[in-house]
Amino acid sequence: MISERRGPRFAWLEVTGLCNEFCDHCYADSSPRGTHGTMTVAAWTNVIDQLSEMGTLDVQFIGGEPTLYPDLPELIRHARGAGLSVEVFSNMSHVRDELWETFTECGVRLATSYYSDDAADHDAVTKLRGSHKRTRQNVQKALSLGIPLRAGVVAVREGQRVQEAASDLSGLGIGTVGGDRTRAFGRAGRGAAPAIGDLCGHCAHEKCAIGPTGDVWPCVLGRFLTVGNVLESRLSEIWGGQRMAAVVADIAAVHGQGAQTCTPPQFLPMCGPCGPCVPSVGHCDPKEAGGVATIEPPA
Repeated sequence: MISERRGPRFAWLEVTGLCNEFCDHCYADSSPRGTHGTMTVAAWTNVIDQLSEMGTLDVQFIGGEPTLYPDLPELIRHARGAGLSVEVFSNMSHVRDELWETFTECGVRLATSYYSDDAADHDAVTKLRGSHKRTRQNVQKALSLGIPLRAGVVAVREGQRVQEAASDLSGLGIGTVGGDRTRAFGRAGRGAAPAIGDLCGHCAHEKCAIGPTGDVWPCVLGRFLTVGNVLESRLSEIWGGQRMAAVVADIAAVHGQGAQTCTPPQFLPMCGPCGPCVPSVGHCDPKEAGGVATIEPPA
């Protein structure tokens, strides 16, 4: 039986598991050994059309490193043609000229992660020599082109210059700088089983994520909670299906009916630390006193 609840207003489209960096804290376990999965361009455009039909407002292309996906410009243009707002979450270390043209022509927003104002410190996290220099240069280029850009600092290593990183980003002219702690998913879990308790609680609330093999998740961090596959079923059937209902109930059993935490969201567009949520989410319920988010190193 299909649920009557409103369709997703926001969707992460994880177009690839390939990444040029190899961060220890990667929730998606992406790396240079990753692949683009089994979703074809036709399959992705079909999903985008389904999202548009379901009333989705925003999509975010993510990875892996989405700029390494060769057909990203085509998918961006298709999403914009379908009436969707687009953000690309990139490490900003590999942006080819064609993508800059697509970003500017299609009104794309960008988001990135940054780990330190010190190049060696940043590169130690990404395990890619020169990544800090290239990311910083491309951040400056995006700003010079007038492309909206937000950034987040994830506290990963003891002694990491997280506050200095945030200050450096603000100094470059980025207006929205958030932060987050490392979450125990993917490589960051260090072999531990993922847990619903480490999610923020907003999962599946008017949002979903679709991976490079077509799997559908309640969010990009909740990839251990697969609710269906778009190569086998229509997204509307998955969204309103029994498996999704069961996952929503499991999340509510841990976090309550309303999300009880909202750490600075690395993965939602137009959000600052405890700032207004993206319109398609429409709410924010931080536990932090006064709604003030902080950037702290891992214990």
